[in-house]
Amino acid sequence: MQDQEVNQIKRKSVRGVVSFFVRTVFLQGIGLASAFVLSAFLSPEDFGIFGIVTQIIALLVFFSDIGLAAALIQKKTEPTKDDLSTAFSVQFMLAWIIFGIAVLTSQLPIVSAKIGESGVKVLLALAISFPLATFKTIPSIILERRLDFNKLILPQIFEQLLFHALLIILAWKGWGVGAYFYAIIARSIIGVIAIQLIQPWRPRIAIKLSSLKSLLGFGLKFQLNDLLARIKDQLYFLFLGAYLPLRDFGYMQWAKNWSMYPYNLTVQNVMAITFPTFARLQDHPDLLKKAIEKSIYFIALLIFPILIGMSVFIYPLTELIPQYQKWQPALLSFVLFALSIGWSAISTPLINSLNAIGKINQTLKLMVMWTVLTWVLTPLLVWRFAFEGVAIASFLISFTSIFSVLLAKKYIALELWKNTWVQLLASLIMASVAYAGLAWWSLSFKHFFAGMVLSALVYVSGIAIFGGKKIIAEVKALRSSW
Repeated sequence: MQDQEVNQIKRKSVRGVVSFFVRTVFLQGIGLASAFVLSAFLSPEDFGIFGIVTQIIALLVFFSDIGLAAALIQKKTEPTKDDLSTAFSVQFMLAWIIFGIAVLTSQLPIVSAKIGESGVKVLLALAISFPLATFKTIPSIILERRLDFNKLILPQIFEQLLFHALLIILAWKGWGVGAYFYAIIARSIIGVIAIQLIQPWRPRIAIKLSSLKSLLGFGLKFQLNDLLARIKDQLYFLFLGAYLPLRDFGYMQWAKNWSMYPYNLTVQNVMAITFPTFARLQDHPDLLKKAIEKSIYFIALLIFPILIGMSVFIYPLTELIPQYQKWQPALLSFVLFALSIGWSAISTPLINSLNAIGKINQTLKLMVMWTVLTWVLTPLLVWRFAFEGVAIASFLISFTSIFSVLLAKKYIALELWKNTWVQLLASLIMASVAYAGLAWWSLSFKHFFAGMVLSALVYVSGIAIFGGKKIIAEVKALRSSW
């Protein structure tokens, strides 16, 4: 790889991360505003129904890809027309199979009795989104391989704006969980139109066995990793949805959803950029090391204080907003889920990096371990602590993420502590100050926002005192790559 190509990758990646982050902040802001509104107008039972439906669909997602999209992105050489057509054709056929399975699932008495008529409609709306989504896959892959992330985010903006606008309006009008039906359908249609306008690609049904065989070499291993993740998360959550009372499952779903916002804002945002970028750098260990360390540094810089702030200020928020007091039984679960994400913020990018350089066999071993721990530890804690046992198990299991750090260091000479200790220390100082004033933040919204500002200033001061030179150097490096 020539220096000019390396510089181009760096420039595109940095611009992509910055622009992708700005747009994602905007989208997450919309999502967070929507979550505020929905938490006021929807009941714990509504959250429980939607949680069960989304877990069913998330489990079926696994069978709609078989890893072909990841294989096309990770592939060292440029995909041929046969590669693209083969991937599209296989995914298109699988999508319709999944649609049929979802329709049959919706008619099962155990499902329809649990989620009701409105839940069945939402399940069918999500099911029809599978075939529609296949028309977005190849254009998205083309943009990712070009590292053209500025265009890639635009369809997501249109989707989220329409989805949350409809959702808020219909929930406000009292549609309950049924509001999701129309919002999901509208989101699916606008997404296809937008991506095809931005990156046109004419679908072609054709399967070439040589292309399929080549893509499956990486794709099946990648998908096996994904299967274990879904067994660990979606399938287990379905069992919980069947076992727990709908209200308790709604509490857990609410806590989990809210705790994921910092993760989606930072980790998911960066991973969308880094997988294709790291795949392009897999033959250049020094450049790869620097890229991973910078990713971890900025993820930790953002997510640590957000997680701490949410964990402390969630209680005053439920005290100040009367409609939120119904969620107070879920606050312990929320805090534990949020704290466990602190480990995921480091572990997930490392797993993503190992997959990008082809170490899929090694990451599979970790996924097997986490799957077994989830299915063994969580039932015991649910039996002892009811729905709160799920979050307790998640928090305990999160500490095994240290194994992903050890595995990554085996293949890449990473200096992770050097790139995270300042953020961790500043966050702990911030947590101490925020917790000390907890009683004050509940007095009024004026006290609440004053506490948030004070906590943010404490964190920024901690970063400046203990790592000011480091952050200045990192920002200058980003500016030079721009």
